[in-house]
Amino acid sequence: MSTQERGRAGAPVTPVGTARTDAGDGARIPRQLWVEEPARKRRMPDAVRTAAVRAVLVMSLTIIQAVIAFLCTLAGSWLAFPMVLSSVASTVVATWAVLDVWVTRQVWNQRHGVVSEPSSTARQMRRERRRAQRAARAAERDEGGGRISGRRSTGDLSRA
Repeated sequence: MSTQERGRAGAPVTPVGTARTDAGDGARIPRQLWVEEPARKRRMPDAVRTAAVRAVLVMSLTIIQAVIAFLCTLAGSWLAFPMVLSSVASTVVATWAVLDVWVTRQVWNQRHGVVSEPSSTARQMRRERRRAQRAARAAERDEGGGRISGRRSTGDLSRA
């Protein structure tokens, strides 16, 4: 059997719509109807997914409106002119919605450090935050004098 006819674990791949006969007595083993596969890409962030759903809804309504405007124009209805005007406005709104998805994705990537370029805004913000935390800890240490609180500074640790 060639390597193309084997699955990931090395077991033979069964063609679609057939059952395997791996049992010793020749009985057929029915194949599974649903096989869970790991996702190839990670899930979109909530903000980006919300913008994408909004854009799809606006685009679908725009397409429906454009079809209705076209049919009204063919029929010679009085509704054709207002529908064409509103279709043009809807096209502008749909374009805005698609741009919103792109901008939201870029903003999310910058804020959450997904972009791994040295000039990434998120990386610079993280660096500054760490510097500030280190400075605050150092100031806190210097303020306390480096001693554990509650101890006397007599140097005599054996006294209770």
